[in-house]
Amino acid sequence: MDLYAYQEEVVERALQGENIIIWLPTGGGKTRAAVYVAKRHLQTTPQAKVVVLVNKVHLVDQHYSKEFKPHLGRDYTLVPVSGDTEQKDFFGKVVEDSDVVICTAQILYNAMINTEETKHVELSDITLLIIDECHHTHKESPYNKIMRCYVEKKLKKEQRLPQILGLTASPGTGGANILERAVEHVLQICANLDSAIVSTKKYNPELKKNVPRPIKSFDIVEKRLQDPFGEHLKWMMQLIHDFMNLPPDVTLRECGTQEYEADVVTLRKRGVEEDNRLLSQCAYHLRKYNDALLINDTLQMMDAYCSLEEFYNTMSNRAIDGTDIFLLGLFQENQLELKRFAKDSRFENPKMAKLESILLKQFCPGVQSRGILFSKTRKSIHCLNNWVLSNGALKEAGIKAAILTGAGNGITYMTQHEQADTIRNFRQGTVNLLISTSVAEEGLDIPECNLVVRYGLLTNEIAQQQASGRARAKNSQYSVVAQAGGREQHREIKNEHLEELTRIAIDKVQGMTPHEFRVKITKLQREAIISWRVAESQKAEKRSRHIASSVQLLCQNCFQSVALGSDIKLVDGAHYVNVNPEFKRKYKVGGQVMLTRSFEDWEPGQTIICNNGNCNQQWGFEMKYKDTALLPNLAIKHFALETPEGRRTVKKWKDISFTVEDFSFEEYCQFHFPDLFD
Repeated sequence: MDLYAYQEEVVERALQGENIIIWLPTGGGKTRAAVYVAKRHLQTTPQAKVVVLVNKVHLVDQHYSKEFKPHLGRDYTLVPVSGDTEQKDFFGKVVEDSDVVICTAQILYNAMINTEETKHVELSDITLLIIDECHHTHKESPYNKIMRCYVEKKLKKEQRLPQILGLTASPGTGGANILERAVEHVLQICANLDSAIVSTKKYNPELKKNVPRPIKSFDIVEKRLQDPFGEHLKWMMQLIHDFMNLPPDVTLRECGTQEYEADVVTLRKRGVEEDNRLLSQCAYHLRKYNDALLINDTLQMMDAYCSLEEFYNTMSNRAIDGTDIFLLGLFQENQLELKRFAKDSRFENPKMAKLESILLKQFCPGVQSRGILFSKTRKSIHCLNNWVLSNGALKEAGIKAAILTGAGNGITYMTQHEQADTIRNFRQGTVNLLISTSVAEEGLDIPECNLVVRYGLLTNEIAQQQASGRARAKNSQYSVVAQAGGREQHREIKNEHLEELTRIAIDKVQGMTPHEFRVKITKLQREAIISWRVAESQKAEKRSRHIASSVQLLCQNCFQSVALGSDIKLVDGAHYVNVNPEFKRKYKVGGQVMLTRSFEDWEPGQTIICNNGNCNQQWGFEMKYKDTALLPNLAIKHFALETPEGRRTVKKWKDISFTVEDFSFEEYCQFHFPDLFD
């Protein structure tokens, strides 16, 4: 394998067996350098075992087929393992029989905590652990859970631990704005990975030649002089404020901002916990109006209108009391006026016209161009795609757009096959403009682009660097579309400062003596383990705060009590189901749930909906388990918890205050099919 001189420089210490984080920009060939280290490791280490960890499922096959297999496949056994492959079910055996395993971090962590022999893996079974996009090794990420086990063993002076090789385009500053804090953040990443961070010092000119920076431009638009659609939405929101009689201690910040959204989310939670349905429902609807204002600021007015219309179409059959009647009536009375404003092109969002001109400058008939348009949400990229498809000027310019989102379940997600097909079409030229969420920022094997546009984005410096790194063609353009003096412009300028701060912080860390560096990260490691143990103890204490049978689950929409905490059981460590047969009387079923992947022991059934009058609040879906049990799988965010200490809401099951027992399939069958057990 041939490496550039700068790649040879950054792998030098890894080849000597040190734990290293390679810091190179997007497109700098970090993965190729990792393959080189893996090959040398396999050649020189007795009983070598290499595991490559990625943080996204689609990267498993990409690293396997594009990088590792071409260079190692002839001499070594390589196996890619993801949630869609059968190998995950006997992962321990796969690791034992293979030289190189490429998998998601979650699969390795699951194997580390699994006690079954064919599934279990110890860190001591691995001799080289490669961690892609290793800046994600923090908090409760799967990367950090794995490395926490590593650090615990290291502090106990256990000898058989794998060598660590991390790869990143930027560790970032962790939100720090001053150098001292940024240095602490870089040191913490180094401590989490038990690794030093290396970059090229001698061969920067070669690196810059091979990874040129794009030409950056701020494409600024002035605030529209008139916005009757947005002003009408704000007027309607004020009517809701007046109707709900806001508590005197509540102050809501400016409508149409993320801060306002946070305020009404807190207000809805307060309404539920205080048994105040007026407050809860008004806050819920205000969030939808605020969403429409945010869309109006980024996309077309009609996109904002349609988001509200879609919401109220689903609410039309959910009127329980006077609050619902008022809120539904308010929208219906103003619907025609809103639609009229949304259709008036004189007041259209000027950002859309600016985006059109940027695309038309880069794309024209007979010119081979390739670009990525980044936007924040899956909804926004679908709206942008519809706009491109219906825009005659963009069609005439030869733009052939396609959506790229993350893999997942639901109509706005993509399957891995759909992702692969889209990227293949992009590489072959059938598609020349990807409209993407952050999924295309890091990791994906996307060819060089002439144009990268960030549109309506407020992200950190890591995401900004990853996105700009996609514009790697000669004389490529990197455009930020923003309103003059707006949040996007301020954030982008701040990110430029943070990018430079990251570089200086890394220089400071690299300038430490080996002894000083080791003392600092060992201290951070000890503190991290202590903090984790305290947090785990607090979690366990919180989980045993209430007896399960003393907690009631209430529908968060109508406040009806529908279950006890003791009715809930945990299936396969992931699904919280209600096993009380009486629960079926509390809900009705809706449409069939369609998922983009299949699972070993279960398949989805129909959605389940509150059966109390006109409530119709969705609660989750039925799941068919082992072809036998039909279990209501509940999403806790749709419920409130009535505890001995008062009512509360939680977003995730991990935050509940009672212990949930594991589901017993045998007990379930004995109860429902007693004749089989006589």
